Amino acid sequence: MVDAFCATWKLVDSQNFDDYMKQLGVGFATRQAGNVTKPTVVISQQGDKLVVKTLSTFKNTEIVAKLGEEFDETTADERNVKSTFSMEGANLVHVQKWDGKETKFVREIKDGKLVMTLTFEGVVAVRTYEKA
Repeated sequence: MVDAFCATWKLVDSQNFDDYMKQLGVGFATRQAGNVTKPTVVISQQGDKLVVKTLSTFKNTEIVAKLGEEFDETTADERNVKSTFSMEGANLVHVQKWDGKETKFVREIKDGKLVMTLTFEGVVAVRTYEKA
């Protein structure tokens, strides 16, 4: 299931990401960096854990977690959230919760590309990655 996502992915297209970050409350300077940064995402497995590394000139993050188990995460914009990874059909879903709020990332493979749809309070952004 997760195997289809295990690869190194390079961002090639980003739509509505600034509005998504703005809705999250991300400050102007961080949004500007986020808009021009083209991160590489490395998804792999270590035993029964999923590993998601996001590498960029702005910030590097690494998440290691079991599917279905809540974990503490500090986001690239410094939010402290409770997160969970799960598989919903063929999609890899990442939910972050904090202060009564929730955002959801749905990753799916379409035509050999990784398409990530981010949703928060009605604002939707789509980021598309190709294998590096």
